[in-house]
Amino acid sequence: MTELTSRPFGATAEGTLVECWTLDNHNGMTAEILTYGGILRTLTVPSPTGPRDVVLGLDTVADYEANPGPHLGALVGRVAGRIKDAFFTLGGKEYRLTANAAPNCLHGGERGYAKRVWQAGAVDGRLVLTYFSPDGEEHFPGNLKVKVVYALTADNALTIEYFAETDAETIVNLTNHSYFNLSGHGAGSVGNHTAQFFADYITENGPGKVPSGAIVGVGGTPFDLREPRALAPGLAGGHPQIAAAGGYDHNFVLKSRLDGVLETAAVIEADGLRMECETTQPGVQFYTANFLDVPRGKDGAAYGVHSGLCLETQGWPDAVHHPDFPSPVLKPGEVYHHLTVYRFSSAG
Repeated sequence: MTELTSRPFGATAEGTLVECWTLDNHNGMTAEILTYGGILRTLTVPSPTGPRDVVLGLDTVADYEANPGPHLGALVGRVAGRIKDAFFTLGGKEYRLTANAAPNCLHGGERGYAKRVWQAGAVDGRLVLTYFSPDGEEHFPGNLKVKVVYALTADNALTIEYFAETDAETIVNLTNHSYFNLSGHGAGSVGNHTAQFFADYITENGPGKVPSGAIVGVGGTPFDLREPRALAPGLAGGHPQIAAAGGYDHNFVLKSRLDGVLETAAVIEADGLRMECETTQPGVQFYTANFLDVPRGKDGAAYGVHSGLCLETQGWPDAVHHPDFPSPVLKPGEVYHHLTVYRFSSAG
């Protein structure tokens, strides 16, 4: 069974104490998770060259507070992704959100879940994080009880399980915003990584990287990653969608298009290491750190443009404005429940 230990990790600028929990599966894999933002700070996995930390992170709470924009390793909510024009209508009522990515709302607003301190405890070899999001927080309706469970498996997988319940109709879309670099967290560009996505379509971006509403085929484009392909040519190829976003920042439509079905979303490989991502979500936002600029990350590493990649398993962005997208609405009596698995092994 996974061993869990905790230690102090400083405090926020407001004085709230933060803990760092370490999960160790005694099979060469360890993870460090902070109660600040539920952040996955380190993820060390066996590789052909020895233990390798494959997620970008920072050394102190103050560093995370000073670099909030990238959401490095954090749990994101109440609604991940962009909400067009920072508003939505639900039950005949309009809700105005913070336009923290003007004119849109991004990743839950100015102080989304990534900037909150969660409660934590060990249960049956798993780390259970909980957060109570009150009605009106960031202008979202309903009191929302959120639970996220981190665990390591004996076969070197990190699992993240999400739960939420509400007392009033609301919208929910939770994810983890870790930046992976399979060559090691400080190795630089992920252009050498190969990626395979089990998706025939993406949701096309419109202005401001918000979905236009069109679901377009990947054939003949750099988004055709149905067979493993190196990322560098796509990043440099000048496709209008990639040029507008500075790289990949798009929702890949998973084949089932259904909530609740665990399926393989993507496979990433680099430097002898393979990561498989499975999820019950209908989409995965693939982001290649297009504007990342962190001069000093963990152990003094510099994190620049394209120095990590995110596989943000989630519902489709801006779904509240698109009736034909999988619905983000959660009603009283329902349970929001999703599972994501990141599985590591030797490549080839």
